[in-house]
Amino acid sequence: MVTLPPDYRPSDDEEFMNPLQVEYFRQKLLRWRTELLRDADGTLASLSEGGIHEADITDRASVETDRALELRTRDRARKLINKIDQALTRIENGSYGFCEETGEPIGLKRLEARPIATLSIEAQERHERMERVHRDD
Repeated sequence: MVTLPPDYRPSDDEEFMNPLQVEYFRQKLLRWRTELLRDADGTLASLSEGGIHEADITDRASVETDRALELRTRDRARKLINKIDQALTRIENGSYGFCEETGEPIGLKRLEARPIATLSIEAQERHERMERVHRDD
């Protein structure tokens, strides 16, 4: 395992997906995953505190709306955790950081902004254009 210097940031001056970069993104993904799981635990605790006790029908509706929103947020987080797990698997098998369509490097800036990215910007844009074309059918 590679030890990262505390102030390490990936740079275009180094070989793409060298051991330092791989470890940097692995740790970034693991931190993100831990944070999402911690938030989910907090949601479960608040939802399991019991039923809705508001007597006023408006207050009750507000609480139910808040809970529904929280559950949708948690569902998105669950899907995100799954994508993080997939990215961690790609790190293990050596394919992380490379476009799954073209095999080209995704790019450090894109991975920094979206560490679960599986497509280069060009491939993602192509994908989105195709979705728009087929959505209009």
